[in-house]
Amino acid sequence: MVSNMGLISLIRAILPLSRSTGRDFEHLKEFFDKKELREIKKILKQKSIGIAYTSLGISPWLITDLKFPQMHLAVEDKGIGKNIKKWNDIVTDRIKRRQILEFGKIAEQRLPACIATNIEGMDMIKHAAALQLVSTERIHILLLGDPGTGKTDIIRTASELHDNSTYGLGSGTSGVGLTVSVKGKNISPGLLPLADRGICALDELNLIKQKDLGSLYNAMEKGFVTYNKSDKKLTFDAKVRIIATANPKGDRFVGKGMQILKQQIPFDPALLTRFHLVFFIRTPNIDQFVAITKKIVENKNAKLSDKDIEFIKEFVDYAEDINVEFPKDLKTKVVEFAKSLKENEEKYFVDISPRIVHGIIRIAQANARMSLRRKVLLHDLEIAQKIMRTSLEVAK
Repeated sequence: MVSNMGLISLIRAILPLSRSTGRDFEHLKEFFDKKELREIKKILKQKSIGIAYTSLGISPWLITDLKFPQMHLAVEDKGIGKNIKKWNDIVTDRIKRRQILEFGKIAEQRLPACIATNIEGMDMIKHAAALQLVSTERIHILLLGDPGTGKTDIIRTASELHDNSTYGLGSGTSGVGLTVSVKGKNISPGLLPLADRGICALDELNLIKQKDLGSLYNAMEKGFVTYNKSDKKLTFDAKVRIIATANPKGDRFVGKGMQILKQQIPFDPALLTRFHLVFFIRTPNIDQFVAITKKIVENKNAKLSDKDIEFIKEFVDYAEDINVEFPKDLKTKVVEFAKSLKENEEKYFVDISPRIVHGIIRIAQANARMSLRRKVLLHDLEIAQKIMRTSLEVAK
């Protein structure tokens, strides 16, 4: 004899899905193959599971948040529960992929806007920081200028938006230090090796200790740091992208002449020239101050939620896997641009070196990668040139 429960299950298996459940089931069809759909339909008919709708929880100012179906248990069944988790993960992963591809279409506008959302202006600096996030080649950025101008907010945000990053003081006095610390048999990698293949944000780099300079140079140029003391000789990968802040000598820039300002740089040329982009930042003038004040009073700042940060990290991770070609026809334009910079070198804050040329190419590639493109367009090169000029020129 068939039990009452067995009879009910048999009847449910024969009957079609209800109208509302049928609509929900239709929404699952794009995510699963026929075999999986048959299994899902079977347990839907048995009323062992239900379907609800959720979203990734991304802020609407960042991207339109899609609603998607998620299954949930209606009865206690561990076997079905495991399947539901697997199926829900499949749906969520595909929605995330779809959202990432959509975000790539608007990332050139939206990703820079995610950098230090509380700071008004400095658009080119924010754009550069956003590009550094997705760059697969080393791009090193220095924000050199007066205190209280938002430099720290920018580099802190950059470190928060990459899945592999560190943040600390250039002096190395925060926590594990810059390179490696060894106490007995305990070996602790510092900020540089911990950020291997990611972002290392260093605040107040003007306070860097002389003993750490060699390791910083190695990380910036060669992608590793070493520890050589007594009987220990250790090497750690540190393929980092540095974004750092520094204050001038005397803490604040004084004067306007180029030569006067250069005398207030707190580094020797050996460190300064290792940065591809050096942005000179001064205290806002009255018009800039008023604009900042209005933004604070009106409280129009977009804010990043934890879900936003999680999504951006996943977007960055996806973008970093894209190989970007730099076409031959644009290389001539790079040469012409570099030549024009060299001819006007006396106007700029830093010397024009081959590193600048590398920076232009890498920035252009990063701009293409941010849009999830596999080839640099003229537009990307123009953005790179604009960012480079902004970093070289000293605002009056």
